[in-house]
Amino acid sequence: MLTSIGQPQCDIRWLGTVDYREAWEFQQRLAVQRRAGEIPDTLLLLEHPPTLTLGRAAHTEHILAMPEQLTALGIAVVETDRGGDVTYHGPGQLVGYPILNLQEAPHTADLHLYLRKLEETLIQALATFDIPATRFQNHTGVWTGCETTNPAKVAAIGIKATRWITQHGFALNVCPDLAHFDLIVPCGIHDYGVTSIERLLARPITVGDLLPVVEAAFCREFSLVV
Repeated sequence: MLTSIGQPQCDIRWLGTVDYREAWEFQQRLAVQRRAGEIPDTLLLLEHPPTLTLGRAAHTEHILAMPEQLTALGIAVVETDRGGDVTYHGPGQLVGYPILNLQEAPHTADLHLYLRKLEETLIQALATFDIPATRFQNHTGVWTGCETTNPAKVAAIGIKATRWITQHGFALNVCPDLAHFDLIVPCGIHDYGVTSIERLLARPITVGDLLPVVEAAFCREFSLVV
């Protein structure tokens, strides 16, 4: 689907706070529609209530909290079909789920390239706030402090693609409760920690502040227009 200026269109939807399972089911419905050509490329932006998700490569021992502790904190646990290990979603985290057809221009049917472009989207968004974020060694996601002895992840990425239609995506830590990450081994990485934009800037910031920045960076990186 092309716009009047000839560039592929992207439908960007801000959903607010959505239960993880509800958002997952919505993605699945949209993926069927995208495969059939009924909708354009779509980016869902949202927050989740406190939730631990286990990807296809998850190790249950990476959940450090006892079930009763998670229940007391109101944190759900969901096994999902994305790649990766255990991660946390919660308020103050901007979650993005692109529903793209990687077999259609301007995309490329290359999942490694797709991952790098998601990372670059967030790297460029963070640069808007003068935060020097980068990739780090062999760890998927977006990191800060890689030039120091204390690198920290500011955004996690876990994806799925079926017949080149993408689901799942990224989780950018804007202003979440970072103590909740102590309940797990985030993404199965023992050696490095997790940070947030709020901590890096040392001032209050909201998910709403990030929305236009991430939307613009995503469209630039994927050569799409709203």
